[in-house]
Amino acid sequence: MKIHHIGLWVSDLEASRRFYEYYFGGKCGERYENVTKGFASYMLSFEDGVALEIMTRIDVSSKAPDGERLGWAHLAFTLGSEQRVNELVEVLRADGYCVVGEPRITGDGYYEAVILDNEGNRIEIVK
Repeated sequence: MKIHHIGLWVSDLEASRRFYEYYFGGKCGERYENVTKGFASYMLSFEDGVALEIMTRIDVSSKAPDGERLGWAHLAFTLGSEQRVNELVEVLRADGYCVVGEPRITGDGYYEAVILDNEGNRIEIVK
């Protein structure tokens, strides 16, 4: 068994699509829309075979103001080297994204950084 895809509610579907395509190399399928339900989505595939479905619907509200809620805690992308982690963090920082965890070795031995995507979701960038 393997994970097929992960779904993420977003408020700005097009900005989220651009974010995951540009910074993490997601390959985007065609936009799906269900006008009756006010729903739209994209499926982004990544080289390891896992996909991210970004979705918006008119009746889904924003998350809690403190940024934490029950549900997913973060999405992690592995880049293969500390240098690539450091480089991407600097590109994201220069482009105005919030770095909430500087590159470091964590207590459980991972080299990672944590940023917030365009919707405020936590993204771990791992060696």
